[in-house]
Amino acid sequence: MNALNSKKLILIAAVAISAPLAGCIGGSASKTEPVSPLAPRVQELVDANSHYPRWEDFPAAPTDLPPVAQVAANAQRLQNDSATLNSEIARIDWTLTDPEALAAETAAAVQSVPVSPDAARTQADIEAFAQSLRDRAKAPPPLDRRPTQ
Repeated sequence: MNALNSKKLILIAAVAISAPLAGCIGGSASKTEPVSPLAPRVQELVDANSHYPRWEDFPAAPTDLPPVAQVAANAQRLQNDSATLNSEIARIDWTLTDPEALAAETAAAVQSVPVSPDAARTQADIEAFAQSLRDRAKAPPPLDRRPTQ
């Protein structure tokens, strides 16, 4: 008895789902309104482009690819180079023996480069300039629109 009810529900669900989809079957064909003044031109464009894209219009697969063995060899070479570089980096003594000398060298290098006037501005100069722009951007006071007697 219950199996009969579930079969009926499945049939009702199938009809309910397929009924709205049945309206989509004829919707894919492109048709132009025959009374429209642009109908001949639209139909001409549709007919001219109805077969595009064709398989011949796609580019061919590349034929000049390197063999798989060569790609594998290149990948292995890169991995070996990476391992060699990591071992060379590990051998470097990264301790800083004289920090004052490094600071003096860096300060001398910075002082030898000319500085533009814009870069030489202090934080106070920048804040004063920004405040002057804010002051200029304030709207004027509103006009008194009351009638004068």
